[in-house]
Amino acid sequence: MAQTSVELPPEHPGFVDAEYRRRRDEIAGASAGLEPGHGAAPPEVRYTDAEAALWRTVSSALAERHRQFACAEYLHATAALALPADEVPSLAATSRRLRELSGFRLEAVPGLVPTRTFYGALAERYFLSTQYLRHGSVPFYTPEPDIIHELVGHACMLASPLFADLYAAAGRASLRAHTPEALERFSKVFWFTIEFGVVDEHDEIRAYGAGLLSSYGELEAFRNAERREWNIDEMETRTYDITHFQPVLYCAGTLEQTAHLLHDYFDAFGQA
Repeated sequence: MAQTSVELPPEHPGFVDAEYRRRRDEIAGASAGLEPGHGAAPPEVRYTDAEAALWRTVSSALAERHRQFACAEYLHATAALALPADEVPSLAATSRRLRELSGFRLEAVPGLVPTRTFYGALAERYFLSTQYLRHGSVPFYTPEPDIIHELVGHACMLASPLFADLYAAAGRASLRAHTPEALERFSKVFWFTIEFGVVDEHDEIRAYGAGLLSSYGELEAFRNAERREWNIDEMETRTYDITHFQPVLYCAGTLEQTAHLLHDYFDAFGQA
């Protein structure tokens, strides 16, 4: 693998861990230089035993919480994608399976990409995914998207044609956000729905957002959040803090009702 340098903020759990930083640089180097939209299969990463153990710890704990708190559509899609439980999944193999299930694919990136690049990829039905894992000292926390968040959260959602179509509609809407202010409004709705959305299912609140479903802590706390009725105007302007559990969640009713309203929003966004 080629070497590249990943910048970590001082508060990052791995900031003073030289070996972790070396490994992050190594994994980032595997996809460094690949332009989004290239279409090539994600490079293979040979994960260590410690990384595999971290994947097992987090994915098994999340799977238990999913059975309690995830919506049925997510559970069905997760079963269809069938991520391995005992080793870190291959991004390339996961991408091939996603193509079969929903027409989406995965492309590897070294780390965070510009907001417009990330959303624009969704319009073309591909998802930009990192390949590194969070620091092992805090297995149930990551300050940035890692492969656990990408796969357990987003890829499992993208295995559902219903969710995949919503992601694609969101991507198309983002292309019509011609000003920074418009993109910010759109991004906030994406946050409160695709990332932190909940639905009514069998008279219970269930999670469908990737940010909820990939976070053990959020799944422990989300039922205690203030639950508000669907309000696009409020979602477009409400601020949020990524470093704390979300105190406010929005619900439109069933998943079918939610999907209908979200499609209406994404399809109309930026058209006037």
